[in-house]
Amino acid sequence: MDLAEIWRVMRRRWYVLIPGLVLTAALAAAVHLLVPVEYQSQSTVTLLNSKKATEAFDGNPFLSTQTSLTGMADGLARNLNSDGAVADLKALGLTGKHEAKIADNALGPFMWLTVTGTDRAAVLKSDEILTAYAQKRLDEFQTQQTVRPEAMIRMAVIVPPQEPQAQTKSRIQFLVMAGALGFVLSLVATFFVEARKRRGPGRHRPEAGEDQGDGPEARATEPQERPAVAPVSRTEEPAVERTLGIRRPPSWARSGQDGPAAAQPEAPQPVMAAPTTAEPLDEESTHGHRPHTGQ
Repeated sequence: MDLAEIWRVMRRRWYVLIPGLVLTAALAAAVHLLVPVEYQSQSTVTLLNSKKATEAFDGNPFLSTQTSLTGMADGLARNLNSDGAVADLKALGLTGKHEAKIADNALGPFMWLTVTGTDRAAVLKSDEILTAYAQKRLDEFQTQQTVRPEAMIRMAVIVPPQEPQAQTKSRIQFLVMAGALGFVLSLVATFFVEARKRRGPGRHRPEAGEDQGDGPEARATEPQERPAVAPVSRTEEPAVERTLGIRRPPSWARSGQDGPAAAQPEAPQPVMAAPTTAEPLDEESTHGHRPHTGQ
């Protein structure tokens, strides 16, 4: 089936296709209304060396970086994503979903703190809460290990919580899925109706090797055999030919005559015209025997 045939089927069965497309549009509108728009805010922080470790660099923490800071950043991110941290953040007023991880393609101990939600103002406030909580958890780790204040790792905010941005990717995906599903179902219904119309109601086409049974429906589908025509015997002559063959009395009827009169040939009798229909022979002319056919 080519595109032209598909277009002709769609035009013939427009009464099936158009309602399907209307339902598809209604489904897409429902998805647009029911799936809310999500907003996302993100901040970027980094871990810095302690004041004691930066004395050799005149107190500049950005000149003294160590690989241990990256490990500490990974441990802090894992702690912020734990169930205990989720409960603490909700108690502090965080709404939505948050995530903490090492920044992609980072060349140092940089972390991304992200909050996603449907309320734009609440998302920005929640990101600020998450950033402050990350600093608090870093200090608690070191306090538990009895680290002196001058030797503690510090945190610096590189990018503060940004204005929430709408995230439309997931919403567009749902809209595309709803539209594609509705369109496909509309086409399936259209071609199903076309197939039923071509096939006819109640008609069954048995597959190859399928047993049709012995019921009246199976007998109705079987080809009817023509009645055998009895062959016409070639030896049987029509009644007309038998009538035309009687020109003179048979020879056995003349065998009883004596004398010269018998030797004289008889005058030929006139030939009778052939009747249009076969008539029975007279009993006196045939004398109860089969007439001679003139052989």
